[in-house]
Amino acid sequence: MTDPIATGARAAANRLTAPNGPALAAEVEAALHVRATTSRPVQYIDPVSLGALIVSIAGLTWTVYRDLRKTTPAPSPEVVARHVRVRLDRDSRPPGPELDAADRDQVIEIVIEETVRSAEYGDSAPDGN
Repeated sequence: MTDPIATGARAAANRLTAPNGPALAAEVEAALHVRATTSRPVQYIDPVSLGALIVSIAGLTWTVYRDLRKTTPAPSPEVVARHVRVRLDRDSRPPGPELDAADRDQVIEIVIEETVRSAEYGDSAPDGN
């Protein structure tokens, strides 16, 4: 089975590379490696980069999506996004680099879109570009 967190995080990094630089893909891979090698459940990864923020939000999105599927077979991306944003706001701010509000919202939106797409379609997800 495809890991929707990794797939969503990689797809989001791909979409966010132009405004954030080519090192973003490597940052995401590093954060995914940390996630894979830690034994504690990872909702938020200790932040050091935008890549860690992307993986963190992808993990939260997958958790919310999976929880919503217990009551709704196919939760809409909008519902998932609303739940993720509420959790992020409730937990104050997600870890990661200092971003202005517009950039933060764009990162959150793209990560949610790509993670939900990955969860729904797996390896056959349509290209998000």
